[in-house]
Amino acid sequence: MAKNGLAGATSPYLLQHADNPVDWHQWGEEALTLAREEDRPILLSIGYSACHWCHVMAHESFEDAATAALMNEFFVNIKVDREERPDLDSIYQSAHQLLTQRPGGWPLTVFLTPDDQTPFFAGTYFPRVARHGLPAFGDLLRGIANAYQEQYAEIREQNLALREALSRLNPAHGNAGQVLDASPLEGAHGQLLASFDEVHGGFGRAPKFPHPTNLVRMLRHWSLSGNRNQADPRTLFVVDHTLTRMALSGINDQLGGGFCRYSTDNAWMIPHFEKMLYDNGPLLGLYSDLWRATAKPLFQETACATAEWVIREMQSPEGGYYASLDADSEGEEGRFYVWSADEIRALLDENEYRHLACYYGLDRKPNFEGRWQLHNFASIAELNQRFGTTGEEAATLLDSAREKLLQSRASRVRPGRDEKILTSWNALMIKGIARAGRLLERSDFVASAERALRFIRLHMWRDGRLLATHKDGRSQLPAYLDDYAFLIDAILEQLQARWSADNLKFAITLAEVVMQRFHDPSGGGFFFTADDHEKLIHRPKPFSDNATPAGNGVAAFVLIRLGHLLGEERYISAAEGTLKIAWQQIRQLPHAHGTLLDALEELINPTEIVVIRADDAELERWRRRASKHYTPRRYTLAIPATEADLPGLLDARRASGPVIAYICSGIRCESPIEDLSAFDKRLSVTEYRGAPKRQ
Repeated sequence: MAKNGLAGATSPYLLQHADNPVDWHQWGEEALTLAREEDRPILLSIGYSACHWCHVMAHESFEDAATAALMNEFFVNIKVDREERPDLDSIYQSAHQLLTQRPGGWPLTVFLTPDDQTPFFAGTYFPRVARHGLPAFGDLLRGIANAYQEQYAEIREQNLALREALSRLNPAHGNAGQVLDASPLEGAHGQLLASFDEVHGGFGRAPKFPHPTNLVRMLRHWSLSGNRNQADPRTLFVVDHTLTRMALSGINDQLGGGFCRYSTDNAWMIPHFEKMLYDNGPLLGLYSDLWRATAKPLFQETACATAEWVIREMQSPEGGYYASLDADSEGEEGRFYVWSADEIRALLDENEYRHLACYYGLDRKPNFEGRWQLHNFASIAELNQRFGTTGEEAATLLDSAREKLLQSRASRVRPGRDEKILTSWNALMIKGIARAGRLLERSDFVASAERALRFIRLHMWRDGRLLATHKDGRSQLPAYLDDYAFLIDAILEQLQARWSADNLKFAITLAEVVMQRFHDPSGGGFFFTADDHEKLIHRPKPFSDNATPAGNGVAAFVLIRLGHLLGEERYISAAEGTLKIAWQQIRQLPHAHGTLLDALEELINPTEIVVIRADDAELERWRRRASKHYTPRRYTLAIPATEADLPGLLDARRASGPVIAYICSGIRCESPIEDLSAFDKRLSVTEYRGAPKRQ
């Protein structure tokens, strides 16, 4: 079969369409020039490899010869992997919302005028045959082609209005005199409490997403309230209940570990089965934090299972982390994960089966298309009462049963794995797994993070700039704000787990690129693309959190932390300007700007920075003491006494005797401490231990 213009791509998503009868092109000057020269509208289709509805539309329409003939006759067809080109996805998702007054999604289907790539019609999934109020895709194609010929003047007028609307999405200049205060922190707390699901946890109704940035915000709020002697058990319950229900429910792979992207129901029972790296990194760090806050074994177990899944299934032999696992296998969503009762009976002994059936609801009606997605329905105590077992016996039986199911599942056809290595998503996982390694004292997790960071430095750092994606030995595409900001954040976390002067210098180098290439010194904030990036119809500044944290929020946070660590006022000033330009948005919808609120908190109430200088024998003992409790507003570096020529203010935190600790707030430091008991006593002052005591 003849290949189209996607045959030379490295993206697994684009390669999935290389055999389509559609004359697909990759986004680039060749395709854009063709559209201009032939005056044919561009049909832009944006998706990603783990997307179920992308597969459905591909099978129904893009593999259909008649539909492809219409597409080829009327349009220049461009296929984009939204994970490789988040800049294009962000712009055209915003355009979709402006044109339709509805949120977008994937697959995104947009029709552009050929001379300026402005969208004049947008939608998401369209069926081959009209249904559910959606037109048949073929009819839509004919209608769009006709409208372009017959209503060209109206389209041009609409395009002008749309481009003007896009330009207004970036806020105007910030108010240099704006006083930043803590009121949005309380506002976000109130909004999140109001939307909390008391029964199942999480926020809002189905489809229900984990939203780790919101949970991080609530956990930080609980800790800070406790430090101010304002105990807030209600806020801790919000996080505890949500993460408990998620850990025990169908959104979490009960056999192999790892969280799916979202739940289709309120109870977290039936997921959309794709597993994304960008969800699991933040959730891994969050479960580790909550274990330190509560000492509940479930949170430690969930964090370990997630990290072990990542290392086992998502880390490449070279060290980078793969992007995602597909929702489908053998053409069916969830087929890899769900079970029939007969399959399970054949694998387990009678005692294992009755415990597993009660625990996961196999004695109830099937919950997914006549089969069962494993989802917790009963507690260990209920099993004990029903079957007369002890807690230890029941747990052992469940572990044995799950292991047998996992071994059997390994023989099934696995979901497709997107083996792109994306800098931004790798950074989210590096941060999460390094944090888990430090808090759970798992050196293998820290080593995994180090391997991934080494991969990025070796393969995705070229001529003083980051590249966004790597596949099949090729690194390509200029990196975005998220790539830089998330990677700095990841390095700062990794440095808490394992000191490396070279990694700190790399973080500073990345920060300088952010300042030089992404910062808007006149208006404030950071653009999503660099100043030498391909010119597109809009250059956004992302302030609100979505499935991933907002680039401006993370950039502001890491620049404040680096600024205090090094004494670099330029960084703090740029972060403050970011908060000021986004201030109106933050005040209006504080809960949607969690990462910017973390930066605000860091600015108005600087983090406690602990720098330990010691010989190796004492260094680890003192570092472990500093990481003993959940302290989100403490940043600890354990630096060998032999290290010299450190950057900025760190150079003044020098070794003196066997061990010395410097404790600073921002750039102001207290008297150094040289005794472990005095160190323990001083750290206790800023540690809130309002959760249950450790057993």
